Amino acid sequence: MSLRALRTLQAIARHGSFARAGKVVGLTQSAVSLQVKALEEEFGAQLFDRSRRLPVLTDAGRIVLERSQEVLAIYDRIAESLGDEKSLAGRLRIGAIQTALSGALPDALVALNRDHPRVRVHVAAGMSAELALQVAAGELDAAVTTELVRPYPADLIATPLYEDRFWIVAPPGHDHSNPRDLLCELPFIRFDSRAWAGRLIDRELRRMRQEVREEMVLDSQDVILRMVEKGLGVAVVPLSDEVQANLPLLCLPFGDPQLIRRVVLLERQGHQEGQLLRALTQVIIEAKSN
Repeated sequence: MSLRALRTLQAIARHGSFARAGKVVGLTQSAVSLQVKALEEEFGAQLFDRSRRLPVLTDAGRIVLERSQEVLAIYDRIAESLGDEKSLAGRLRIGAIQTALSGALPDALVALNRDHPRVRVHVAAGMSAELALQVAAGELDAAVTTELVRPYPADLIATPLYEDRFWIVAPPGHDHSNPRDLLCELPFIRFDSRAWAGRLIDRELRRMRQEVREEMVLDSQDVILRMVEKGLGVAVVPLSDEVQANLPLLCLPFGDPQLIRRVVLLERQGHQEGQLLRALTQVIIEAKSN
């Protein structure tokens, strides 16, 4: 029996199909089927009713699922229990929005590895909304995301890390234009509203009663900035002070007062990895302030 097979079983139960579970755990659908078959041979029982279109757990499957949660929880805490008060140990599965991955997180992980070399960190990228769902489902221990935007999963705790300000970014040559004229006259490159930052921007545009001429909808801040740099339109994006100061674009404050995005560490209430997450929180805050 492999721990990976048990994690795969958990993913199938959460996502309702072998295909969706495979995407979460990084396996093909056929590899997921082989792992389920191996578990069934190991326990001598059929875990899923395959007569239905979507896999449904049998009574034996529900028992294995429940016990596997206990096994995985124990395993994930073994390394942490070997640590001492000064040097932590354990395994963290964290998610992060793209701006954190290209900003403070790499330096924070270097500091975490230096201070706690026995901590193993697995990092996944995603949008805030999808990362929150993964944290709530137990697929991630925590995630660096935009501050919670409704609707969001219940029982999540958000610890503040740092703040970014929102800016209207436009190609050079529009220095004498005011923010409203820029947003009205130039093609608008919209931050995808599936991202929480995109929802904040849409909400503020509605509050301002600001009309835009939408040309593109993108979910990557780096790609949006590249499009603006090429002169293809104007956009609104959250930027750190360091990035904004070095950006070769016209930047004007967005919102009155200027809209702020708070970046937080999301975790579940009562999560077992408290010490590790506190250490991660500290190094991110320190990396951002340096």
